[in-house]
Parts: sequence; C-alpha cells; structure tokens
Amino acid sequence: MLSAFAQAFRTPDLRRKLLFTLGIMAIFRLGTFIPAPGVSYPNVQQCLASAGTADLLGMVNLFSGGALLQLSVFALGIMPYITASIIVQLMRVVIPRFEELHKEGQAGTAKLTQYTRYLTIFLAVLQSSVIVTVANTSLFPGCPVMPIPNDSPVNLLLTITAMTAGTGLIMWLGELITERGVGNGMSLLIFTSIAASFPGSFGSILQSNGGVARFLVVIALILLITLLIVYVEQSQRRVPVQYAKRMVGRRMYGGSSTYIPIKINMANVIPVIFASSLLALPTLAAQFADQSAGWVQWVLVNVANPQAPLYLAIFALLILFFTFFYTSITFNPEEVADNMKRYGGFIPGIRAGRPTAEYLQYVITRITTVGAIYLTLVALIPTVVFAQMGINQQMMAFGGTSVLIVVGVGLQTVKEIDSQLQQRHYEGFLR
Repeated sequence: MLSAFAQAFRTPDLRRKLLFTLGIMAIFRLGTFIPAPGVSYPNVQQCLASAGTADLLGMVNLFSGGALLQLSVFALGIMPYITASIIVQLMRVVIPRFEELHKEGQAGTAKLTQYTRYLTIFLAVLQSSVIVTVANTSLFPGCPVMPIPNDSPVNLLLTITAMTAGTGLIMWLGELITERGVGNGMSLLIFTSIAASFPGSFGSILQSNGGVARFLVVIALILLITLLIVYVEQSQRRVPVQYAKRMVGRRMYGGSSTYIPIKINMANVIPVIFASSLLALPTLAAQFADQSAGWVQWVLVNVANPQAPLYLAIFALLILFFTFFYTSITFNPEEVADNMKRYGGFIPGIRAGRPTAEYLQYVITRITTVGAIYLTLVALIPTVVFAQMGINQQMMAFGGTSVLIVVGVGLQTVKEIDSQLQQRHYEGFLR
C-alpha cells in the first residue's frame, strides 16, 4: 500500500490532484481558527473552559471541526449543506417536480444542485442568527465574559453575514475538490473536521484517571468497529440481470449479463444523523426553558442522558425507522424494473415488469433489515461503552457516527485513487 501511495505521488496528474485536495483541506482547517467579525477571541478562549461538547451542540461542533465553539467564520461548518441536501432528497417524495428533475438526467441534477445551494445559504442565515443570538447567554453557560462584547444590531448583523459567507465558501471549496481533486469534496471536509478532533480527545483521555487503560480500551473498540464497518460497507448483494438480444438497424445489441449491486447499508450514516437530530430537539427546548420545571428534569434524565434506557431505546427505534425510510427514497424497485424492461433486461427466473419490482422489493427489504441492525449496533455500542467508562466529553468524537463517516470516506477515497492508478496501469491499493 505504501508503494502504491508513493506511485500516486510520482504520477504528475494524480500528484497534482492529491496536493490540491490537501491544500483545500488545509485552508478549511485554517478558517476554523479565524474569529468572525465582532467576536472577541480572548473572551471565546476563556469561555471554552465552561463549554460542553457532549450536549445538543456536540454534533454540530464536531462536524465543524470545533469551529462552532470558536465562533469562527466557519462556525457552521458543512452542516447547512448536509441538511439542505437531505431536505432536497426528501422533497422528491413530496413534490412531483423534484422527482421529474431527478429523472431528467444531468440537466435535472444541476437544477437540484442549484436548489440545494440556495437552501444551504437560507439555512446558514437561520443557524448563524441563532448562534449569534445565544452566544452571550446559553452557548457558554457560566462564562464570566461576553464572546461578542458589542451586541449592537449592526455588529450582530455583520457577524451573521460573515458566518453565512463562510458556509458559502466551504460549499465552494467542497465542489472544487470534487471537480479538480480526489474524492467527494463535501465528504472529505466532514472527514477533516472529525479527524481534527481525535488528537485532542485522545489527549484528554490519557490525562484522565486511568488514562492509559481507557486509551487502550478506546483504541481496541475503534479498531473492532472499523473492521465491522469495512466488512459491511464492502459487502453487497448482486442481483443477476440478463439482457436479451435485439436488432437495431443492421446491428445486434444485448445478449450480455450483468448484475445490480445492492449494498447492505444503502442509507450510509444518514439515519444516525436524523435520529441524533430528533433526539436533540427535546434537549434544545429544555435548555432554554425553566430548569425547575418537571418536564425539563424528565427530559434531562431520560432523553438527554445517553446512559438512560429510554434514550437508547428511542435512538435504536429511530435509526431502524430512518434506515428503511431513506432506503425507500434512494432505491425505487418499480423505477429499476421499468428501466430494465425498457432496455430488454430481466432477472433470470423472474418475469419482467411488476414481478421484477416485487422481487427487488423483497430483496431490498431483507438486506435493509440487516443494514438497519448494523447501523444500530455501530451507533449504540460506543455510546454504551464510553458512557460506562465515564467518557463524556470525548464520547461524541469517538461515537459510532464519527467512526462510520471517517472509515466510509476513507474507503471511498482510496477506491478512487486506486481506480485512477489502475487507469495508468499501476498497481493500486486494493489487490
């Protein structure tokens, strides 16, 4: 693998793409430490000692690489774009026009991408407005100083504008990586944000009581989860497809055999993100409510506590539900069956048309069941183990969601580098 990596840097075109990608990732990390206009950097550093990263803001702070609690120009990170992309995909079920654009090919995809960009900026304005509004009150509980000393409307508007512009810049950087670099730009930026939090979390674990033992347990658990993720993400069910021969003019087409690759985990990490976001809503409401209220105490004990049985049960049920829901959106058996029938394809032993759609639905349901259980285990096992070990501040950095994203993006990037090496007749990473 090391020789293949060295060979990739010896290839001028591939070396240029890799260096360009690394450069964009470095710029993205640099923006994490640039405070937004109106933000007092010394005050923010003083407030960080009282900020918690295991609460409802933990995931946003994780995906921003710590920029949220730094109140930097990249405070929102890639989260607005992720949310906008998910919403646009879900709108295909609700709005027929979006489904028509999806079926139009490249032109329709470009239009949907444009809608995603507009929605990203809109969400960035909303989220930055909330963050700036609560920066001096609820974002840093117990902080003796104000992160934004001058809270005049003009100054707050300038801060909101800078954070929104930072989100737009992140979106542009991700698209640059996709076009001119290696791998999916947005995924690599998320990978960079999560991986940047690992050294600090490892250091905090080593400095705690029993740090070496805890550190070894965390490493062992991460390795086991990584092996599970690699095995499952590489697994797929191949449904055989046969194309009949047909005459077009004077030429014969068809007669070939292929297959439909169906991954065990077609929903990727989306169900876990959805489940975490929904569970964070009650905690968000409780944080801004009267702390002495009965329902607030109940939420803090049963919903905001990762060790609570009710939290674990709801989390698991939400992951199972969203896995089936999102898979049904991304894979339409009727559409696949119609496309196969249109081009003369059929599954051996299955009639074309509706029987093919029913068979594909049967296969996808069974595979999705395994994928949903896999996602639930990956998400819950680190949460339960780390909670029992008393690792709270670092739990979000080493959670199943983080490891799943890091390993998945790493696998996909290595595959793309490998394919480009194979095109140049070099031996790739995967033998």
